[in-house]
Amino acid sequence: MSVAIEARSLRKAWDDTTAVDGIGFTAPAGEFTVLLGPSGCGKSTTLRLIAGLEEATDGAVLIGGADVTRRPPNDRQISMVFQSYALFPHLSVAENILFGLKVRRVPAAERAERLTRVAALLGLEHLLDRRPSQISGGQQQRVALGRAIIAEKPICLMDEPLSNLDAKLRHEMRVELKALQRKLGITMVYVTHDQVEAIAMADRIIVMNGGRIEQNADPRTLYDRPASTFVARFIGTPPMNILDLGRGAGGWTITGDRTVIAPSHPALPERMQLGVRPEDITLAEAGGVPATVEQVEYLGADLLVDCRVAGQPLVARVATHHPVAAGQTVSLVWPAARQHLFDAATGARVEAAAGHPDPTVTPRPAGP
Repeated sequence: MSVAIEARSLRKAWDDTTAVDGIGFTAPAGEFTVLLGPSGCGKSTTLRLIAGLEEATDGAVLIGGADVTRRPPNDRQISMVFQSYALFPHLSVAENILFGLKVRRVPAAERAERLTRVAALLGLEHLLDRRPSQISGGQQQRVALGRAIIAEKPICLMDEPLSNLDAKLRHEMRVELKALQRKLGITMVYVTHDQVEAIAMADRIIVMNGGRIEQNADPRTLYDRPASTFVARFIGTPPMNILDLGRGAGGWTITGDRTVIAPSHPALPERMQLGVRPEDITLAEAGGVPATVEQVEYLGADLLVDCRVAGQPLVARVATHHPVAAGQTVSLVWPAARQHLFDAATGARVEAAAGHPDPTVTPRPAGP
């Protein structure tokens, strides 16, 4: 698989502030790569370094195998879509889409041909004579996309382009954008803080935190095998439960409880945490981890059950037909294969040296 973009030990700093801290990754050609993370994690700065809108302090950016670190944006064979649509209010939809081609002095006949093709692709044929103020937010976003697509560059960079749309339009545009990327076969690098958006569209997600990469993987791997507690909590709605563990006579137990979660092993860290996703937890008649229900949130098909397990908060997502109410004591079970162990000191994922022998986690006293 060919590589469209490569970042090598990329770093960006201003005085004492480091926005991007020596990261490295590749974006395969023809794939949809997402830079995901909270505000201030360095994802937009990384995108601007790739685009040439920021100058790297250290490291290199390669596009198509060529070092473009010191090249200007117009010499990088990229197009870009910003969070702001940045449309000219006094120009028509057609003139906005064609603006870049006019600046580059592309012949009129070729401009007309490209406009017809892009307008049909984005469903804008009947809007070409209108001004931006006369069309909806979703249509304005399509115009911004059209301006990028008509440039016919092999790489398109997008900085939170859907954040100004309402929930329904965002969903529609996610579907359209992914279908468009597949149809055109272009390489897209997309910045967002919305993990639902990332999982829905990405072939590969690069999770960033504090200017560094926490994990670089496909969406399923991020969800099923998070590399750290940060990724575990950032991916998934509601986020993964993280509980402190302690060493008991029979193995690792939830702190304050006697349920054996994992067998002891000398290779495991001194302090451990358990991760379990709300949707992997079910209610049992008996024989599970005891929990006290604090609140029940009705979501239609599901219930979000906020509990306390030995004083630690935990959320379970269960089917609506389960009779559960605040103040009730319940038993919780989950498949041992769906629990995750983390080093409490570093937050890094720990691969258990020996698996739990039972198909579900059930109480096993940690001593006499």
